[in-house]
Amino acid sequence: MGLSQSVEDYLKAIYILQTEGETATTTNIANALDVSSASVTNMLKKLAKMNLLKYQSYKGATLTNAGKKIALEVLRHHRLLELYLKDVMGYSWDEVHDEAENLEHHISEQFEDRIAELLNHPTHDPHGDPIPTKDGVVPEMAKLSITKAEKNIRYVVGRVKDQDPEKLRYLEQIGIIPGVKVEILDKAPFNGPVKIMLEGESEQVVGYSVASDVYLLDVS
Repeated sequence: MGLSQSVEDYLKAIYILQTEGETATTTNIANALDVSSASVTNMLKKLAKMNLLKYQSYKGATLTNAGKKIALEVLRHHRLLELYLKDVMGYSWDEVHDEAENLEHHISEQFEDRIAELLNHPTHDPHGDPIPTKDGVVPEMAKLSITKAEKNIRYVVGRVKDQDPEKLRYLEQIGIIPGVKVEILDKAPFNGPVKIMLEGESEQVVGYSVASDVYLLDVS
């Protein structure tokens, strides 16, 4: 099925919202894609007629199996491209998202396969997001944010949710990137900052909004 870039963007955005535990409401989709709510409503009705999702007013959208399959394919392209741009072409992790957004709709399946082979069939992109396999299997995704983690337990940074370049540069500067071991030392009440210990005995104090976008895996 030949689909427009806009259709693929909608399906991908809905899938990401659902995997983050959010409802794919008109408002949430509009915010994710930076479009008007009226545009979202019209597109959701169109996609429902194409049997790519189920949509009810005020209840949001849910992808059908066909819609999910397309979303996973676009995500696979995007995340493979991010890793290729970083590991092969030398982009920094705060630069790859926008470039991959531009390219994800235009690469062939052969090009996708060549990238995957060149990168030794990776499971996660530079931000720790899982790369779906060609069969639609999604590897483990870190879901425990720093703000929800327990104190005095050893974790490893698994994923950074936000794609904001400024935030990514800040996190890299203080050493919070996927693969780094971390321990929660203290959490201030009322959504206050979080004090953490990084491997190498480096202590950092991270604001709540930043910490909530960093997800951990338990390695204790």
